[in-house]
Amino acid sequence: MTVDVWMQHPTTRFLNHDMLASLRRWTGMEEATEEIPIEASVAAMDEAGVRLGLLSAWHSPAGSLISNEEVAGWVERHPDRFAGIATVDLARPMAAVRELRRCVEELGFKGLRVVPWLWEAPPTDRRYYPLYAACVDLGVPFCTQVGHTGPLMPSETGRPIPYIDRVALDFPELVIVGGHIGYPWTEEMIAVCRKHENVHIDTSAYVPRRFPPELVEYMRSRSGRRKVLFGTNFPMIPHRAALEGIDAFGLDEEARGLYLEGNARRGFNLAA
Repeated sequence: MTVDVWMQHPTTRFLNHDMLASLRRWTGMEEATEEIPIEASVAAMDEAGVRLGLLSAWHSPAGSLISNEEVAGWVERHPDRFAGIATVDLARPMAAVRELRRCVEELGFKGLRVVPWLWEAPPTDRRYYPLYAACVDLGVPFCTQVGHTGPLMPSETGRPIPYIDRVALDFPELVIVGGHIGYPWTEEMIAVCRKHENVHIDTSAYVPRRFPPELVEYMRSRSGRRKVLFGTNFPMIPHRAALEGIDAFGLDEEARGLYLEGNARRGFNLAA
């Protein structure tokens, strides 16, 4: 069984946003003219044998791109296939904390995701800190992006050191999942994972043939096998493409199971 820890069911607002122009160019996607039914995402998961997807909501400084309510509606329609990851308005910290609590306590969401480049604010920005405390209190992970940005925005906010390292020092109980493997600072991200018990990596936005060798080696190691989670960043990368080639990694049965499912279920407190 496979769990995708970073995917989106895209709205037209999300797909057509200016920030994704470079990704549309790379993938050959065109601007959307009508909303895509949630069943299309279910079908893509079925094609690759992915059982559960954590659906991300998205909020930008200009407003909602995929709302928490939209994600909650999709989860309600397919509760055995999806769980929600909340979004918040970082510009309104106390309202953001209240919205996170509502999403977790009332809607059953499993975590919070804030993409730093979207806000041009690294994870050490003061506005995040009330959210970190709330995540610890609620028992849910903080999910973010590490590494360079595909969209045409500055990449500085994605550096694991000093940003993720500093947050983990200030909030050692906080479970942090850094998506997009941290490239070109993957070795830094691995070092931060080794240093901090509750810091993890997800492999969204990269197909296996593009994984850096140091990441594959870490996935095979005694400690690293418990720190790396499968993700796609769907629809930018289809589930089937994100799974093609993992046999070449030489993962033993335990490491493969942890990567595809076990680490996600433990980190996000998902029922087996």
